[in-house]
Amino acid sequence: MYAAPSDTALIKFTSAPDYRAIVERYGPAVVSIAIESDNQANGLNDPNATDGPSTPGFRTFPLPDDPKKPMWGLGSGFIISSDGVVLTNSHVVRDASSVTVTLYNRREYIAKVLGLDPATDIAVLKIDASDLPTIRLGDSGALKVGDYVLAIGTPFGFDQTATSGIVSAVRRPLPDAPYIPFIQTDAAVNPGNSGGPLFNAHGEVIGINAQIYSRTGAYEGLSFAIPINLAKHIAGQILASGKVEHARLGVTVQQLTQPLAESFGLKRPDGALISDVAPHSAASLAGLRAGDVILKCNSEPIRVAGEVSALVGVANPSEAMTFFIWRKNAGREINVKLGQAMPTTVNVDASDAFSNGKLGLILKSPSSDEKMQVNISSGLVVMHVSGPSERAGILAGDLLLSVNGTPVGDAEQLESIVPEGAETVALLIQRGGIRTYIAVLLK
Repeated sequence: MYAAPSDTALIKFTSAPDYRAIVERYGPAVVSIAIESDNQANGLNDPNATDGPSTPGFRTFPLPDDPKKPMWGLGSGFIISSDGVVLTNSHVVRDASSVTVTLYNRREYIAKVLGLDPATDIAVLKIDASDLPTIRLGDSGALKVGDYVLAIGTPFGFDQTATSGIVSAVRRPLPDAPYIPFIQTDAAVNPGNSGGPLFNAHGEVIGINAQIYSRTGAYEGLSFAIPINLAKHIAGQILASGKVEHARLGVTVQQLTQPLAESFGLKRPDGALISDVAPHSAASLAGLRAGDVILKCNSEPIRVAGEVSALVGVANPSEAMTFFIWRKNAGREINVKLGQAMPTTVNVDASDAFSNGKLGLILKSPSSDEKMQVNISSGLVVMHVSGPSERAGILAGDLLLSVNGTPVGDAEQLESIVPEGAETVALLIQRGGIRTYIAVLLK
């Protein structure tokens, strides 16, 4: 029988945070970002093209009548260093031929993209300025469901717009971003908010607004932010070397259900079930097997399968990780020296790259070392994405392994196996050690 909590257990009322003070103190460090792109099929022309579970919050403008005219787009960002270092989303500035940063006082600067990482959707910009206002970075690991949050950005081009809400969930995995344990909120985020800061009640930035769940292209109550702890890790690599390296474990994991958990001798469906281990991978060399259930990574409990990819993806190659697994009704620890994932930033101007107009892809054959690194015998590296493939969620850095079940290895083969007049093709993609089929609508 349910018993009501005693008076001593009643939750104490606390006042709402001082949002006015946060906006006045840190609003000047939030910037608007305008980009110009010569690529006509990079997603800038249709703000409602994505009808899937996650739509990038990225303001766009109609396609011009003249296809030779440049495209424009707007996003947000925030200053983390007084000498002009700006954080934003990778998808805000990718493919940009020109990036303009506008401060709160309407001063404009041409920005240089120091580096970007499509896998975690983080980009670092630099403007030639000094003595700029900056934000204060917090600890996203301390967030709890129900905490107050405040977003500031440029939704639909309206700069310095503030919206508030609460944390709806933490460590939320999304299928198109396996490396990111998203913060889910109900703060109103719309196209143009992408790259803008998400503040906690103390005025610290604990996330970067990145995506929304929408069937219309606008806010419907579900917003997703990249944890600032992850962003700091990625930005630190970019500022240090101009590139980002991700670790690779070499397993395919799936979510446990209650019946599956019970069949493996577990009481609850927590953890990640290993369904496949890549030969010669870090996981294989350490002794992980298909059928193992990962319960912890470095003492971090694993609740859902996507959390494994998020923890491994932000680790450094060659880093040692300890996995607590469940095997044959017993727990054990296995130490793994991680490998290196295929780089997610590639040189689009490579002389051996080729394009496929039907799919909207620019691809490159991986080197022998790269094939060995990710354990593939054939496949193509996606270097640039536009049109149908971009709308389907393909990312630069993905490996294209097959089309409609037929393995691909070169440009001629790819051209021949995409049927003339086809409306949909199924691409087998490998991303961060995980393989998945993605349907691409060609018409």
